Amino acid sequence: MTRHRVSRAPIQNTGNIQGANVKATAAKATYSVLEKPLGTAKHVRIVGIGGGASGINLIRTLRKNVTNYEHVVYEKNSRVGGTWFENRYPGCRCDVPSHNYQFSWRPNPEWSNFFSPADEIEQYLDRIIEEEHMEDSIKTQHKVVGAWWNETQGLWDISVINLQTGKEFKDQANFLVDASGILNNWKWPDVPNLKSFQGDLIHTAHWPKDFDYANKTVAVIGNGSSGIQLLPAIQPGVKELYHFVRTPTWIVPPRIMTMKVIGGPAKPMLSQIELDEKENFTPTQIEKFKSDPTFYRKFVKAIEQDINGAFPIVINGSPIQALATSKVVEYMTFCLGGDEKLCEALIPKFPLGCRRMTPAPGYLEALRAPNTTVITEGIAAVVPEGIQLESGEIVKLDAIICATGFDTSFAPRFPVVGRHGNLQETMQTEIPRGYMSCALPGVPNYFTFLGPNGPIGHGSVFTLSEHIAKYITGVITKCQTEGIKAIVPTDAAVADYSAHITTFMPRTAWAAPCRSWFKGGAAEGPVTALHPGSRIHFFHMLERFRGEDWDYVYDSPARNRFVYLGNGFSTKELDPLGDPTWYLDEEGALGH
Repeated sequence: MTRHRVSRAPIQNTGNIQGANVKATAAKATYSVLEKPLGTAKHVRIVGIGGGASGINLIRTLRKNVTNYEHVVYEKNSRVGGTWFENRYPGCRCDVPSHNYQFSWRPNPEWSNFFSPADEIEQYLDRIIEEEHMEDSIKTQHKVVGAWWNETQGLWDISVINLQTGKEFKDQANFLVDASGILNNWKWPDVPNLKSFQGDLIHTAHWPKDFDYANKTVAVIGNGSSGIQLLPAIQPGVKELYHFVRTPTWIVPPRIMTMKVIGGPAKPMLSQIELDEKENFTPTQIEKFKSDPTFYRKFVKAIEQDINGAFPIVINGSPIQALATSKVVEYMTFCLGGDEKLCEALIPKFPLGCRRMTPAPGYLEALRAPNTTVITEGIAAVVPEGIQLESGEIVKLDAIICATGFDTSFAPRFPVVGRHGNLQETMQTEIPRGYMSCALPGVPNYFTFLGPNGPIGHGSVFTLSEHIAKYITGVITKCQTEGIKAIVPTDAAVADYSAHITTFMPRTAWAAPCRSWFKGGAAEGPVTALHPGSRIHFFHMLERFRGEDWDYVYDSPARNRFVYLGNGFSTKELDPLGDPTWYLDEEGALGH
């Protein structure tokens, strides 16, 4: 990200915006020994944004690994759950297998289906909040509306609105952790006069509970993940269904079928699993999962290994990409009944994986139904009675459903002002760049879940959030125990990381010309939403903290980095509950 100060956004108490300049120009105070043992953790306050899966996991990770801290999560909704609280359209479910779309520390052997429906995932998260006693850490109906880095104090000044009372108040934190998510800020399509429509205008991410689509003439705009789940769910009940498709999309065969045909690590386990024709687990199977934890664990790990093996499909020119492409074309052609017009409209010419590959049971078949019409012609405008096509024809409608996705620009929805200015503005005008998707240049003590070039398309977000939370928690602990007031990735490290991403991505289908949220909704341009590698590659990358990639400002007035060594004693020898000779039991182990 280009370094500059944004004049339109006030920067509160930033002082000298570069910690390095502060250290270079200020006179050092006299050094004195800190009268505390090595390992002493200073008190810190941590503010989290978002009570979805990532925010919930952070609560637990902090509890397990951090001492002498306070933590509050501000959640704008009336309940936790994030995506799974907000998205309630018919047919909404996860496209990652259920038993891998869960926290490793909270296995659920009672998932009803191979792919969990939205309400079941939300109930899973609700149970965790209750059973782990997390209610006191989360303030629902509280919306963060601004955050300003205070360089002098080494704190974040934060503005929050209590949505129940409408009152705004101030908070401060040593660390600000953004877990608001990338697929969270839903957007309307860019269509003229959209709000002039006199019927029901609905977005899939804001589905009204009382909406009845039965016997109505309905349009579904968009064929991303939401649109292709929604359409077969409502098609049997509507009078007429018009599906507006701007770009073809790859619809892959059912996951279980693929796992069995390819013959990966999941195939032997799937032969031992009882499922009905709708991929529901039988009561007998659920009981076996509950009564035989060894079998259950073996099943989960086999499916996980299969999911992790998907990355080679997006490598351009790979044999597996060619084989997978031919099989998916064959599958889509079969499901579309060989209809030339539908095949031309729906089967992409761009590489498999350029857009998100999505299993969509019943979607292709629903497009052939007598009451369904696929429209690829552009929309000129919305009119009071329906949608006007570019040809001038008006499609009269009772309801327009927009399955048009989310704002994936990475720009915060409120001012976040760091050393380089307001992220809201810089991320709208520049290519979003981050450090390992977890931190941003010029924004000290600020961490993100699935920031720029995170592994959002690499499998279960639950497991990903666990690894990211461990990484963030490790950095916070380092600051607590090593006397660090402010920490931020260097501009040089972010530039080098960005250069690697830019050079690597053309190897993948993700960078091919096609309209995709992987590229911020553009047909061409840099891939900003995905990690440059496999899922395991991402986990491996986060295993160790690269201290050389970060700039530090120290608590010590003398700015001595070794003040934390303290009075010569260690907390490891003074802890009455610890083992002061632990080193005798860890032959060959690497310290962290």
